[in-house]
Formats: sequence, structure tokens, C-alpha cells
Amino acid sequence: MPVTPEQQSEIDALRASPKQTLRAVSEGMEAHLYKVNQVLDHGFVRVIDYMGDDAAICQAARVSYGKGTKSVQNDAGLIRYLMRHWHSTPFEMCEIKLHVKLPVFVARQWIRHRTANVNEYSARYSILDREFYIPEPDALAAQSVVNNQGRGEALSGEEAARVLEYLKGDAARCYDHYEEMIGQEGQQGLARELARMNLPANIYTQWYWKVDLHNLFHFLRLRADAHAQYEIRVYAEEICKLVADWVPAAYGAFEDYRMGGATLSSRAIDCVKRMLKGEEVTQESSGMSKGEWREFMEVVEG
Repeated sequence: MPVTPEQQSEIDALRASPKQTLRAVSEGMEAHLYKVNQVLDHGFVRVIDYMGDDAAICQAARVSYGKGTKSVQNDAGLIRYLMRHWHSTPFEMCEIKLHVKLPVFVARQWIRHRTANVNEYSARYSILDREFYIPEPDALAAQSVVNNQGRGEALSGEEAARVLEYLKGDAARCYDHYEEMIGQEGQQGLARELARMNLPANIYTQWYWKVDLHNLFHFLRLRADAHAQYEIRVYAEEICKLVADWVPAAYGAFEDYRMGGATLSSRAIDCVKRMLKGEEVTQESSGMSKGEWREFMEVVEG
């Protein structure tokens, strides 16, 4: 179950009592506020609060640049200009606070983005629920032979079944021992802060995660990418949907310049110019390493 009955009651109560405000609101985000968006088998993402919209980005930029932005005819054009030229502070004027339920091993990847404010469920004070991420069979893959951080071919039926049994059995056994160590109510068992060390990395945790839009875009550029690990990518993809409704002009520029764009080195640009002149350029004549050349050709040839 992604949310507990108590959490669902809180969500229903919050959505049933809208409040008037003088602050700017995003109608797209208002539709998402507090709602649960399920991810993986027991996880979710939901918006707790947000600040700002597309107009807030433009307001901040015009304060900073004054006459320098008067040639821009509309907000969408200004936002695309800011994204195209890698301006950051106007996007920092928007913030979002998310409630995320996710497996611990995903959280350990996620926390590498150190530009957010985080408050996590504490297993020192509370008892973690018996909820574990168990992948779907088609998500089980062998280690990639070309990428030390990636997956290769999907496991066969029997092998996938064996792995799933290990994951389910080990998780259940660890949690049984966890419960035994902390003891029943009224008993003096092992301290929770020690008992938690026996829990597997696929157990679910929860946190509140607050981040500004500039740093959120950086997170999404990396984690919503096709090369990101599947289990964190599906969270990023769900957040992308929320951001697209929150700040549609900014998200459109982000999709165009960051997700769908490419950064070329000076050597790569030189190679493009030579190719446009009809010159045959090879890796040997490009001045690039084999890895750089391969990535360059992926951009050029698609």
C-alpha cells in the first residue's frame, strides 16, 4: 500500500479545504497538490507545497537585467533565453516540496544531489513498515559487459524466478529478525537504532525533499535520462510530469535545451564546420579520443 489510511485521510482533508491566497498560484500544480502518484510497487511522489510559477522566473530576470530584456517580447521567449544561456538564479526563485516514498538504495543515489533540504523518516524513533521493493521479472537484468554501472540482457525465466525468491526470502527473513530484536510492545528489546542495521536496502523509507527549480532541473537531467538506473528514473519521470504542469514554459525550454539538446566541445564544433564544408572527418583527424568521437557521432547521426 503506497499510503497509510491515516495519510490518505490527511490528503482528503487537505484537498477538501481550499484556502484563498494573494500569492501567485500555478493552476497546473494546484491540480496535483497533495495527490499521491504511485511509483514502483509501494512508492509514491506527491507535492506538499510549491512557490512561484513561470511568471516568477521572468519577474526575477527583469529585476536583474532591466533594459537588457526589453527586446524579449514575451515570457516564454525570455525563459528560453535564460535556459539557452545557462542563467540559473531566475529559476531558483521557484521551489517545490515533495513527499517521496522510495527504497533505501534509491534514496542513497538520490541524496547525492546535495542541493536540496531533506528530512527523512527516522528508524531510530519509529519502526519501519514491512514493505520492500521487489522488481518485476522484466526489470531483472544481468550486469552489462560494456558499462560497469548498467544492466545488460534480461535474465531468463528460471534465473529470474530464482533471483526473485532470494529477494523476497531474504527481505522477509531480515524483517522477521528485526521484529524479534526490537521485541513486542512492553518488552525491552534491542534499541531501534541498532536493530535497523539488519534491514535490507530494498526496504522503503520516506522523506520530505525541498528543492529550487534550477537544481531540480539538474536532478531531472541526470535521473530522467535513459541511462539512469530504472528505479530512480521512474521517480524522475513522475516528477517531470508535475513540473511540466507547474511551469510549462520553463519545462518546455528545459526539454528542448537540456533533455533534447547536446553540448559540443570546441573540437566537436570544429569537426561540424569541417563536415559542412564537405571534408571527410575521421576519429583520427578529429583530435578526439575514441570515447569522445563515439559520443560525438551519436549526436551527429542520431
